[in-house]
Amino acid sequence: MSNESPTLVKGEGPVTLSPSGSTPSQGSPLSPTSASKGPELPGRLGRCWSKRENRPYYFNRFTNQSLWEMPVLGQHDVISDPLGLNAAPEEGADCNLGNGQRKRRISEEQGRRLTILNEPSAPGAKPWNSAPDDKQSQPATPSTPSTPSTPGTPGAKPWSSAPEDKQSQSAPSVAPGPSPAPYRPAVVYWDLDIPTNAVIRERPPDPQLPPHPEVELHRAQLVTKLRQHYLELCHQREGIDPPRESFNRWLLERKVIDKGGDPLLPSNCDPVISPSMFREVMNDIPIRLSRIKYKEEARRQLFRYAEAAKKMIDSRNAPQDSRKVVKWNTEDTMSWLRRDHSASKEDYMDRLDHLRKQCGPHVTAVAKDSVEGICSKIYHISAEYSRRLKAAHTALMKECNLSEGCEPPEVQDRLVYCYPARLASPSPPQPRVELHFENEVACLRYKGEMVKINRGHFSKLELLYRYSCIDDARFEKFLSRVWCLIKRYQVMFGSGVNEGTGLQGALPVAVFEALNKQFGVSFECFASPLNCYFKQFCSAFPDTDGFFGSRGPFLSFRPASGSFEANPPFSEELMDAMVTHFEELLDSSTEPLSFIIFVPEWRDPATPALIRLEASRFLRHQLTVSAYEHEYRSGSQHICKRDEMYYKAVHGTVVFFLQNAAGFAKWEPNAERLAEITSAYQSSSSRPGPAPAAPPGDKDPTPKAATTTTTTTTATTERTTSVESPGPHDNNNNTNNTNSSSLEKSSSD
Repeated sequence: MSNESPTLVKGEGPVTLSPSGSTPSQGSPLSPTSASKGPELPGRLGRCWSKRENRPYYFNRFTNQSLWEMPVLGQHDVISDPLGLNAAPEEGADCNLGNGQRKRRISEEQGRRLTILNEPSAPGAKPWNSAPDDKQSQPATPSTPSTPSTPGTPGAKPWSSAPEDKQSQSAPSVAPGPSPAPYRPAVVYWDLDIPTNAVIRERPPDPQLPPHPEVELHRAQLVTKLRQHYLELCHQREGIDPPRESFNRWLLERKVIDKGGDPLLPSNCDPVISPSMFREVMNDIPIRLSRIKYKEEARRQLFRYAEAAKKMIDSRNAPQDSRKVVKWNTEDTMSWLRRDHSASKEDYMDRLDHLRKQCGPHVTAVAKDSVEGICSKIYHISAEYSRRLKAAHTALMKECNLSEGCEPPEVQDRLVYCYPARLASPSPPQPRVELHFENEVACLRYKGEMVKINRGHFSKLELLYRYSCIDDARFEKFLSRVWCLIKRYQVMFGSGVNEGTGLQGALPVAVFEALNKQFGVSFECFASPLNCYFKQFCSAFPDTDGFFGSRGPFLSFRPASGSFEANPPFSEELMDAMVTHFEELLDSSTEPLSFIIFVPEWRDPATPALIRLEASRFLRHQLTVSAYEHEYRSGSQHICKRDEMYYKAVHGTVVFFLQNAAGFAKWEPNAERLAEITSAYQSSSSRPGPAPAAPPGDKDPTPKAATTTTTTTTATTERTTSVESPGPHDNNNNTNNTNSSSLEKSSSD
């Protein structure tokens, strides 16, 4: 695997044989009989060899048609005779039938544009991805997942094809040709062939209810209403707009401590007041301070701050001493602005800092109760919405005669390779979801609500589904589950321009390749099916993501050994909880365990996670990549354009290597390995073409010089523990699968 990013995916081209049977120009045939002399062919026909089917077929150079059998002589040519007026009738055919009924339809050559795959199959009908009859006698059991095949492989109906019962109604009497070629993305940002080395204790299924488009649509409406409530409360109580993405970070921070049953909305948190939301709203009171580039901007911002502070202290029930201090400082500032017009930008910024120090504590004390009321109100509305969703979901399960929670199977106390999250409750029947393609974008629609994903990531989701899902061999629930997955992340991160992309960013492909090659990394601690690089990862939602390979939330994931990469969303509370979890895991395991952590270098002030990581007793090494000298993959990579895939980081990134003794002995961060990581960052940032601007909402950049600190410890002898493969789970994690490598070779939410 090369370190260049991205990598072009090479498709299988047909091996063309000349009509005289001479040596093919693109390589030797797979079968000795393919070089034998065939019948003499017209000039427009070529005899080719199918690598997939291992037999010859005929290719019309004029019409681009591919046929398994020699075309009937006298059949019309759509180029020279488009209406078929000169074609001879087929032998045994009714002469009264027009030639138009024997012509190949465009829908057969290109497939129907709109495909509805979630309709219940007719009795006896083959599923869309069923194998030929001779292969159906060997069904794959859930305990041994079948080899994932790419769309369009023998026995798998292509996405663009129409249902078989519709095709059979007016199928013309022509020789069948090969299926349309599967969609092969030109660039991929993942490598799903890498097996896992993460070992865990076998665990029971997750108690969350399975996803359903009707419930997900209801959840989307309620979350949108909750965002609107937050906007109105900030306007009414404080006269400000909500801080950018503060609602998204509130969701992340609440889910760290939430014990409620809803996968997205918090409903059982202690404390009720969110420190994340409280801190961000207070930072924007009395006004939101922006980055200053010019002198006039600094003067205007100083005036606005003084005016807003004076107005707030006059309109609130503040102590007399606070009123005097704020009024005196604001009036003095306005007087200075009126008489001094020759001040520099630095003078205005110094005056603003002085005013904030003098007035800030008094303004904060006045606004404290109001801001706490906003946080409390939003939380209680969220809890009420969570109860509504729970009632609606339970009613839906009862309508389908399904129990809310089945008795979990017996779990053995044994070590197994990690496997995707499973749900305890059976999945209800899924409604119909429509699929059509618009150029390079797949569009899925349910009840007028459309979600979009580019075709490359759509094919990635299909492969992840083949690897991980064990209850839908016929792919009857695939589209509805994809719709629920995309809708969940769309609702979580908001619908604003570039909203949420910074919270879902990913490392460049070259860095992932170096991590895997040098440190054996095969697992992402914070990812999603949309932005993951490996097929094994942890994500926020086990109910929607488990069908696509997620191992569940990382804070409840307890590996015994393995090498992991962690690039968490930039939420201070989540990063702090992550460090606590890492140290607990490293302290409790004697097997090789390694975590390579990427966090932003926020030092003004320094975040608790950054301070704790630098002081951790498991720290073996740390290095810093300077701001604007490296990139992240966009969090909207599943829908953005290719030239918008990467953006420059506006802050430094610190890379920490936390390892126990056995992990340090196996994956020591020596100079050679670290040089590969640094080189991977440099190769990714030297990509030609301008990089898009970083998503707004990050903290102010604090560029630092690259520093390196190394701490060594005595290596211990690696212990060996027997690891079993869990019976009914994902055995494909530990075997390289060459059948899917042609589609999903890596090249990177």
